[in-house]
Amino acid sequence: MFAADTPPAARPVPILVELFTSEGCSTCPPADVLLERFDSSQPMPGAQLIVLSEHVDYWDKLGWKDPFSSSIFTDRQTVYASHFGLASPYTPQMVVDGTSEFVGNNTHLAEQAIQKAANSQKVSVRISSISSATPGKLHASVEADALPVGPNADVYFVVALNHAESQVERGENKGHHLAYVAVVQSLAKIGSVDRNHNLLRDRRQNRFARGSFKLASDCLYTAARLRPRNWSRHWHGSREIRFEVNRRLKDLSI
Repeated sequence: MFAADTPPAARPVPILVELFTSEGCSTCPPADVLLERFDSSQPMPGAQLIVLSEHVDYWDKLGWKDPFSSSIFTDRQTVYASHFGLASPYTPQMVVDGTSEFVGNNTHLAEQAIQKAANSQKVSVRISSISSATPGKLHASVEADALPVGPNADVYFVVALNHAESQVERGENKGHHLAYVAVVQSLAKIGSVDRNHNLLRDRRQNRFARGSFKLASDCLYTAARLRPRNWSRHWHGSREIRFEVNRRLKDLSI
């Protein structure tokens, strides 16, 4: 994508786009398609949309258990609901940069929120090294600069499937074959930053399945896409590495 010495003015502005979704929700597939379109087309010049698909589990008791669902994402969405003053979580919900939320299949509101996020202040986050010397495991070093403003920000490390598909046999989407992008498999806090302290942290992560992956971290969210099989070659060859922040502070660099 770009090298560490790329001038800041030339770097795309990273924008975090989270979609809370479920295979049990009949209005979610259009939102899943919209998220995939944002990821593949990158429609805003000068911006890098970092998308994450987070499958909540409160639909699982209503006829079909989403194979990608987790209470971790329900808990995360519940925190957002409180932050935005909502009566309860809902799907599909899209959250942009942790500051705007709306029904996840509303293209117009999504474009407005992305445009607003493109003008927010950023802070640099970097993956300084990455390797997969041990089969089935990933080792990465994550660096995040101190915040220019604000009390503190938590840093999370995320692993997500780059692509996933599912045949739904019951529930509201019965009979539908659904496809997703950036399906989050793991989300873990690895540290914090504030105005006086940056972050340098090693992270060791198990690989969850065969296929391609996206790697990330949250308020300072780091993301990187991995193709199947030869992780090391992809990391150092294509350098397709992305970074994002789940507040208003973000930058991209490698």
